[in-house]
Amino acid sequence: MTAPFYAKIDNTLARNVKTSDRFHPVFSFPDADVILRSTEGTLLPQPPKCKAEAQDRNRSSLGDGDGEPEEIAIYESDFVLERLLRLLCSIPIPSWESFDDVDRVLTAAERWDTPGPIANIRAALTSPELLSYDPLRLYVLAKHFDWKEEAKLAATQTLKLNLHDPIHAPTLARLSSKDLLSLLNLHRKRRDMFKRLLDSPERFAAGNSSPYHCTCSGVTQLDNHTWREFKNVMFAEIDRRPIGDTLGITVGHSADWPEAKAYWEAKCTKEGCGGLNYDRIATLRQIRNCIDVLPSTIED
Repeated sequence: MTAPFYAKIDNTLARNVKTSDRFHPVFSFPDADVILRSTEGTLLPQPPKCKAEAQDRNRSSLGDGDGEPEEIAIYESDFVLERLLRLLCSIPIPSWESFDDVDRVLTAAERWDTPGPIANIRAALTSPELLSYDPLRLYVLAKHFDWKEEAKLAATQTLKLNLHDPIHAPTLARLSSKDLLSLLNLHRKRRDMFKRLLDSPERFAAGNSSPYHCTCSGVTQLDNHTWREFKNVMFAEIDRRPIGDTLGITVGHSADWPEAKAYWEAKCTKEGCGGLNYDRIATLRQIRNCIDVLPSTIED
């Protein structure tokens, strides 16, 4: 039978409480017979219901409850210990404010082998706030705990990131080679598949067919250098931001690129024609269609 989490702490640190030290307001239980002390010196009496649950799991480790409460020093901060005890004892917790907080509490919960708090945190990680806040950190945690669905959700959210940016190197270094390769492959596959689609004559006939003639006479061949330059900058953009939400839009960002403007303004060179070479609306729609069919998450 698994021992309660505090039974894993060195009992040589325990002593009887004989002074009125600083008690945590949430955990002021006068009938507690086990009191946990954080690294800041805050005392957190164990709630009776948690004591009862722990006794069911391992009665011999807690004694008979006679005498003064036993204090156990725990090498965890106020925040980590309070949050972990709240989760363990089904006391409502405040919202998570950062992934650093989640990581610290998860590390302690895993070290002390407390599956209840881990499951509770797992459920919270897929909230929109945390999922979008730091998807790369979530991916690392999900892979560490072998949470397959969470890993897939996080992988999708990482498509907003440029994994080649040095700022992500410390987080990526926490991944195994297999899990890192899986994520890098997702980003690379989106980029390479997007390039193949942009080069497809079936999708972009005017730009990729050779030759392609203006409809004014059927003999004037289009000069497609503006399309090639536009494709090059789109390829670079999806490599930088694989989610592709900056491409195929009518205003802002890619719509303001010099290469995009040159492409939209390209005209037939035949004297007396001057018609636009490309249909802007149809091209933008096809770019979005290309992005929509790209792989969106890692493979199992």
